[in-house]
Amino acid sequence: MTATKINDLNFTPPAAVTDLAAKVKAFVKEKVVPYETDPRWGAHGPSEELRIELNDLARAVGVFAPQVPKEYGGVGLSQVGRAYVFEAAGYSILGPTAIHCASPDEGNIHLLDVVARPDQREHFLQPLATGKYRSCFCMTEPGGGAGSDPSLMKTTARLDGNEWVINGRKWLITGAGGAGFAIVMAKIDGGEHDGKATMFLVDMPNPAIKHERTLDTIDSSFTGGHAVLNFDNLRLPAEAVLGEIGKGFRYAQVRLAPARLSHCMRWLGSAGRAQEIATEYARERVAFGKRIGEHQGVSFMLADNMMDIHMARLAIWHTAWLLDQGERASNESSLSKVVCSEAIARVADRCLQILGGMGITRDTVVERIFRDTRAFRIYDGPSEVHRAVLGERIVKGAL
Repeated sequence: MTATKINDLNFTPPAAVTDLAAKVKAFVKEKVVPYETDPRWGAHGPSEELRIELNDLARAVGVFAPQVPKEYGGVGLSQVGRAYVFEAAGYSILGPTAIHCASPDEGNIHLLDVVARPDQREHFLQPLATGKYRSCFCMTEPGGGAGSDPSLMKTTARLDGNEWVINGRKWLITGAGGAGFAIVMAKIDGGEHDGKATMFLVDMPNPAIKHERTLDTIDSSFTGGHAVLNFDNLRLPAEAVLGEIGKGFRYAQVRLAPARLSHCMRWLGSAGRAQEIATEYARERVAFGKRIGEHQGVSFMLADNMMDIHMARLAIWHTAWLLDQGERASNESSLSKVVCSEAIARVADRCLQILGGMGITRDTVVERIFRDTRAFRIYDGPSEVHRAVLGERIVKGAL
């Protein structure tokens, strides 16, 4: 874990960042929040039609995809800049979709920006960064395959002449429904790279990729939902490899460290929204002769929420700063993911409890925030895996 000199500490972001975050927050409050009751936001996320409509609104006010490279119309936000702006976007669960910083596209944009060849940037990154279409990242597998332990990967890629032949199944593939392309992780079968993971780029839809079903899940914030995909003799040209053969796991870390931190940023915004709703209710609702916020049982929950939000924000800022310094920040990313996912879940749970009967209804967005933030403790590595990795490093003296 990288030490920080006292004179390096600076919690004042550039004015351009705070101004942009304020602009995004105002946009989400004024333009996006009214869409939270739109029937096009269903059990499997906002529809493609709704996504495009929200993207157009964001473009109109100049807040669309600020994190993407300047060559694609963004401002190339630093990680610290993203911490402020993505939290502002997360004020509504639909906010990240609207400004095009939602998962998995945000993480895929970063990965392609770092790894893709010029021709791949033109064919895949440019239309993704500009919102022409969405993408998906295919790594997780069913039936004891790759998950928290990616070394269990069963999907294979075999070289046949000048073509790769990919076979296998993937599941919980976020955004697969309606995606314009996929980044597919497969294990090389045969040759000098036998057994090594490699990433491939493939346009979608493709007749060799069967969308078996869309999973019914507890969360509902991602366009396209979560799918089960079957790869049946998918043939790709040799140049479909993303980066170098055999370096798939290395590139996954390039994507995952900042991507899991981006999740923390976005969901922190939703936690703040839930706290705001619960606070307003606690100030107005009267029970047992006084406002419920005057009862310590409620005021203590609001105070605990404030502390959880504050500590999660500090963890995000620190990790974002390290990434901006060129550090891998893998340890900090792991601990931030655990700290934030669990803190945010506690905030959502307390807010639902403060709202009482209203909390379990959809009369407020807190019920939806509660469901979606619960899922956050599982994807991008469950808390137990991150704790195990950090604990092992501590025992070995690596931390």
